[in-house]
Amino acid sequence: MLDTPDRAILAAARPIGELLSATASAHPSLPAIDFMGRVWRYADLDRLVDRAARGLQSLGVVRGTRVGLCLPNTPYAVIFYFAALRAGGVVVNYNPLYVERELAHGIRDSGTEIMVTIDLAVIYPKLARVAVQTDLRKLVVCPMAGALPRLKGLLYPLVRRRDIARPGPDPRIVRYAELMRNDGKPAPVAVNADDVAVLQYTGGTTGTPKAAMLTHANITCNCAQVVAGMNLHEPERVLGVLPLFHVFALTSVMNLSVQSASLMILVPRFDLKDLLATIARTRPTMFPAVPTIYTALVAAAATDKSIDIGSIRLCISGGAPLPVETRQQFMALTQCELMEGYGLSETSPVVSFTPPGRPYKNGSVGIPVTGTTIEIRDRENPSRLLGPNERGEICIRGPQVMRGYWNKQEETAASMIDGALRTGDVGYLDDDGYLFLVDRIKDVIIAGGYNIYPRVLEEALYQHPAVQDAVVIGVADEYRGQAPKAFVTLKPGTHSDPATLLAFLKGYVSKIEMPKEIEIRDELPKTLIGKLSKKELIAEEEAKRQ
Repeated sequence: MLDTPDRAILAAARPIGELLSATASAHPSLPAIDFMGRVWRYADLDRLVDRAARGLQSLGVVRGTRVGLCLPNTPYAVIFYFAALRAGGVVVNYNPLYVERELAHGIRDSGTEIMVTIDLAVIYPKLARVAVQTDLRKLVVCPMAGALPRLKGLLYPLVRRRDIARPGPDPRIVRYAELMRNDGKPAPVAVNADDVAVLQYTGGTTGTPKAAMLTHANITCNCAQVVAGMNLHEPERVLGVLPLFHVFALTSVMNLSVQSASLMILVPRFDLKDLLATIARTRPTMFPAVPTIYTALVAAAATDKSIDIGSIRLCISGGAPLPVETRQQFMALTQCELMEGYGLSETSPVVSFTPPGRPYKNGSVGIPVTGTTIEIRDRENPSRLLGPNERGEICIRGPQVMRGYWNKQEETAASMIDGALRTGDVGYLDDDGYLFLVDRIKDVIIAGGYNIYPRVLEEALYQHPAVQDAVVIGVADEYRGQAPKAFVTLKPGTHSDPATLLAFLKGYVSKIEMPKEIEIRDELPKTLIGKLSKKELIAEEEAKRQ
């Protein structure tokens, strides 16, 4: 028998469009979106979604049609996410910084027929070229100026004309104004909670990206799990600097905001100066982010005492390990709850975090969200379950676990064990049920037959007072096959060198785990959400080797 909280989470399963309909009906006058000072209320948003859904249906969107969204954080990202789902379509999220090869792969692999984008010169031209190479039928182009406050919108084409793309004549192109010119009455579509809602591509750092099939139930249940875990009862002001095409923001910014009638404060890209100005203007109360963003805010506040981010009271960090020092310093600045969480694209994404009021354990990513079971399985014999404090592969059961990978039956079968999702992550549960990550199985460095986990080295480097960011990868080694190499950046105003850092590590890691080399850089590659990225560093080292 399920207990009452688990039953409540399962009862939350419903079509995603109902989240917006319910909130717009109950709270029509509450603000839904703040974008650079322009505000849309929930009634406004619901009407725009109806018009966009009707416009998409006029382009041929029916139940199951894949609709791509290649958009930065703007109101259009929210409008067309809900519109595509309301029209019966399946949303396919695309990173606007993808190169043409990556965009073409996603379009072909998913069968995307309609793509929605924006008239920015860094995004639109790529999609226009890819549209010719693929079976993309229509390209809906939204105007950046149209999303801005009135005066900014008038000045934008003049001041930023080099940033604007101007689509030429092409039967594939549909302009936003044209699409929205309708009666705002989409044809009703029978959508089930078990229908696929989103195709969310995994990072692809270990191979060709795969699309996780996330159902309406997966996403709405995970949203309910996060709302319950964070004990949200009143509307929040949610700072959305994480890109909405990323699964972390999909749940923790967009769906959570709509379910809780909260305000989404959308930031189109992470720029520290702009972010601080937005915080000062909007006074957000909730701030989901990745560790590098929290680190940047801490560093800025250390040099500028006038910075005030004290309105923030709830934060959840994900995407990468959160250094203990960063957490402590950020909480000292804000007096907020900074919770470290864990999740994957395949779990919609949240699996665990430490809820407000629960004891926090350094190095832990918290306890499972309601309705979720975490199993630790023997890596050599996955059928064997391990006990507390035993390290093995983390496997997940819960209503947020994906249906499978799109058009990849073999990969889907390989990702499951006795009905549980195999995460490819190594970790353990302590005696109190807190989850600790050790590393990714796929990222393990095998040096002379010994397994070396990059995370162990990265955590050790973070203990050095001068280290701001640290990444460890495996590089070719003639003697051991592979050896770890570390890349670090230093905090402003500090100094260190590779020899000093190597000497420091001797007190934290074994001789076998010691890096072959430490390279100090001014900056390290990051993904669009600000997560430290190993992919570029691995490619650099491989190019050197060849």
